[in-house]
Amino acid sequence: MTASSNLFLVGPMGSGKTAVGKTLARRLRMPFVDTDAEIERRTGVDIPRIFDTEGEVGFRQREREIVAELTAADGVVLSTGGGAVLAAENRAYLRERGTVIYLETSIAQQVARVRRGENRPLLSGVADMTARVTELMNQRAPLYAGVAHLTVRTDGRRVTAVVDEILRSLGEREGQGRILPS
Repeated sequence: MTASSNLFLVGPMGSGKTAVGKTLARRLRMPFVDTDAEIERRTGVDIPRIFDTEGEVGFRQREREIVAELTAADGVVLSTGGGAVLAAENRAYLRERGTVIYLETSIAQQVARVRRGENRPLLSGVADMTARVTELMNQRAPLYAGVAHLTVRTDGRRVTAVVDEILRSLGEREGQGRILPS
């Protein structure tokens, strides 16, 4: 893997993008950036507050701007928000500017992970968490799969095992001269 390669993590909330991204970046000695954390840093407020004041439309616009900027970097591990793939321009930037890794996770695993008290606007006040997560995945799973160069299952796995699989797969791709998309 070359130092100038970008690695972009996509997947649903609760798939482990941030944890995997941080560990992957550390192992590769690359900077790590999380789009949601970067939006919060720049605005000075958390994502739920942005949803409250600007709605999902306002948040998605901010997200598009951040994805356009951060995917243009060189040699970064980037964790995207679960809905980043909804915008066609985001999918194009991700696909064209780096290697996209889809962290695939079951509905049951997502529900178990997001119930840990994380504040997620799209799940706020939802009575049937499983139905809502299923609805989101029905819309987003084809987009994750369509943008991905590599898919790694995360259910019931430790972060280090997921990172090890990613590094093995990237090494195999590099050996075949295909680590970066053409």
